Amino acid sequence: MTDTTAPIAQKSGPRVSGALHRLLAFSGLIALVVVFSLASPNFMQTQNVLAILQATSVNGVLAVAATLVIITGGIDLSVGTLMTFCAVITGVILTYWGLPLPLGVLGAILAGTAVGLVSGTIIAKLKVPPFIATLGMMLILKGLSLVISGTRPIYFNDTPGFTQIAQGSLVGAVIPALPIPNGVMILFAVALLAAFVLSRTALGRYTFALGSNEEAVRLSGVNVDRWKIAVYATAGAICGVAGILIASRLNSAQPALGQGYELDAIAAVVIGGTSLSGGRGTVLGTLIGALIISVLANGLRILSVAQEWQTVVTGTIIILAVYADILRRRTL
Repeated sequence: MTDTTAPIAQKSGPRVSGALHRLLAFSGLIALVVVFSLASPNFMQTQNVLAILQATSVNGVLAVAATLVIITGGIDLSVGTLMTFCAVITGVILTYWGLPLPLGVLGAILAGTAVGLVSGTIIAKLKVPPFIATLGMMLILKGLSLVISGTRPIYFNDTPGFTQIAQGSLVGAVIPALPIPNGVMILFAVALLAAFVLSRTALGRYTFALGSNEEAVRLSGVNVDRWKIAVYATAGAICGVAGILIASRLNSAQPALGQGYELDAIAAVVIGGTSLSGGRGTVLGTLIGALIISVLANGLRILSVAQEWQTVVTGTIIILAVYADILRRRTL
């Protein structure tokens, strides 16, 4: 009896612990909303809530991409500059070449996928540590974005409907009292798709397996390199979606933008309960983490807290979230 129930206990422990972490993160989000609502009457105004959701849409999509990679036990420092690179590619296709809008959207996603394939191949085949490989890719993409754009922003004034991708509201057209931006709906769609992949597909199973024990997966005869490359390619495609959202939101592709976004994305992933050691994490937790980052930044801005102190607070929360993960792993 003892032998048959032990594996069940080992499997259920991380699930219970992960659920508790998500519950704590959600409780923290509610607490932040309550505190900022009491501190400022402007916080819960419709326009401010919509601004928070818009900010979350971009960081949330990037955080979903980072979640896939971190669950494998890796890291991707290039998600922010990859987002910018994809936005620039969209600008070239739509503004410089004058091609139809669907081709610009497809080009961004394909560009993100291609870069993810390259990063994954460098990590899987050349055995370059993910931190170094994606750090190098971050710098490469930053330079390529500036080169391709000629160091100038690319505007989408001649592309009808492009700004509606993120700023429009299909929900608001049907329900005027609920003007949820399209960018937020795209975030939810990406999150649902990613959650489905992680829970219902072979890619998802191997994503968790790689993070839990890569060597055991390799010894079982699985082509570890192929699945690792697939994870980075998928994350790259999601970054392409983020590139479209940020370009639509700004109505321009800003080649100097992007660096620093990876920190907010990784922070959202960690706060949401995904373990930096790999093997554990959820998209739902990441969305909660992204909302916490957005609410915190918005609330501190409304309270006129200096930008440098906002950064201090965010950094402190990240350290506490990582420490909570360490304590959780010690108890398992």
